[in-house]
Amino acid sequence: MIIVYHINTKIIAVTALDNQKIEFDYQGTIASGLQKIAKQFPEKKILWCHSAVKEQLNLEAIKTLFHHDKMMLSFSSSQHHFFDSKIGYVEESLFINVNKKVSYPTWQMSSVVGVIHASVLNALSDEIFCDSNFDYYLSSIAKIGMPLGLLCYSEPGLLKSRELKNILISKASIYTLFRFVKQHYKTQWVFLLLLNLALYKRKFPILPLFFSLFYKKRKNNTINLDSIPVQSSRKVIDTSTVDVIIPTIGRSGYLYDVLKDFSQQTLLPNKIIIVEQNPEEFSKSELDYIYEEKWPFKIEHFFIHQAGACNARNLALNQTKSEWVFLADDDNRFGPNLIQEILQKIEQYGNEVVTTSYLQKNESKKNRKIIQWPTFGAGNSFVKRNLLNSVRFNMALEFGYGEDSDFGMQLRNQGHDVLYFPEPEIIHLKAPIGGFRIKPVLLWQKDYVQPKPSPTVMLYLILHNTQEQLFGYKTTLFIKYYKYQDIKNPYRYFKMFQKQWNQSMFWANQLKKAS
Repeated sequence: MIIVYHINTKIIAVTALDNQKIEFDYQGTIASGLQKIAKQFPEKKILWCHSAVKEQLNLEAIKTLFHHDKMMLSFSSSQHHFFDSKIGYVEESLFINVNKKVSYPTWQMSSVVGVIHASVLNALSDEIFCDSNFDYYLSSIAKIGMPLGLLCYSEPGLLKSRELKNILISKASIYTLFRFVKQHYKTQWVFLLLLNLALYKRKFPILPLFFSLFYKKRKNNTINLDSIPVQSSRKVIDTSTVDVIIPTIGRSGYLYDVLKDFSQQTLLPNKIIIVEQNPEEFSKSELDYIYEEKWPFKIEHFFIHQAGACNARNLALNQTKSEWVFLADDDNRFGPNLIQEILQKIEQYGNEVVTTSYLQKNESKKNRKIIQWPTFGAGNSFVKRNLLNSVRFNMALEFGYGEDSDFGMQLRNQGHDVLYFPEPEIIHLKAPIGGFRIKPVLLWQKDYVQPKPSPTVMLYLILHNTQEQLFGYKTTLFIKYYKYQDIKNPYRYFKMFQKQWNQSMFWANQLKKAS
């Protein structure tokens, strides 16, 4: 490992892990210095550290935290974000509202302390300009690298203490913010940023927008990180045992096919937990084949009269015992190597939560790289069982939207990232619902003004997004929804939209209180 010490804009020392000094030309920017070091030591990890936190460096932990080469870690306290919360006006993703207490996925890198492998810097060196501002350079690397498979985290374990005192770190100006948006997002987002600042901050930064238009977008289509090998040093698999949970309602034929797919696995599950729902009071189970046929795994079958996937999955999670849990759906189809191949890739990447490709028939695959996933799939994910002791599907989101995304956020806020595996894939048949499924009566269903967005969507936004992200979502929803509704007078539409938004906010807060 090569350690680069700096004071804001200049490198002041370069040492090896044994404190042996390395001869180096200290002229130029920190970014250009890192790239020179990467070319000089192409097989090494490169760690950067502000001189003010030199004594706080947790070098022993770094060996464990940086467990494969296609990673980028950094950390700064909550007071030291380079981009302030206004970045939330242009990005709705979970990578903005960073939980500083745990390892958390984000492209927001910091100059305070961090580590990256030289091979990543060398792969990016021709495409990413060595900015004089080191924080901008690092965030640009992460923002461009994440869609290509670079795994980027805010990692408090890099330092012995999260409290950073007597350290002055640069903050992005409004000009820098507009420049970053122009270089890393679609051009229309600089105009939406201006609109949001005008609407919610009563600010009109016309000049920063104007100057940002002279910067070219930084593209990643010529960058290839696939040649960087990944083999995690972290041990996450011991027994390779798997329990499967499946909620089902009125799809006995589809579920039978799913069980047949499981029976042909090269690595069989230990147990499949099926929660069958039928809200009709005197109804009986349709799953006689569970008992009439012989299966090469144990099946635990629960038949209940309470409908709802959140409740069914929570009931099933309580019955799991194996090392891993596969959250499945009753209309999945997959090949015989699914479980075995997933566990092999989990071992390769050292991650404890993964979501698979989940396409419908004839749907084309857009994501072909292993990346940090911005959501979570309740019907196509593998989770290490010990992580599930304190997470459950939020019953406030029952019969709504967002329960799977919320479940994923619970895991992330405990320090467990969600990776997407494009292979092996699961096919989602999107089977028609059972004929006896009763449509639930929602609390707001009879309101004169119907909430927009759905209160369950609003609840997710309230729980997991920043205020700026919430307002940015409001603006884009207002623009997108205009062409789908009947009111074409812009002023009347605005008044109605505001009423619908307020109604959604009201019910979301009611759901939050009840949960």
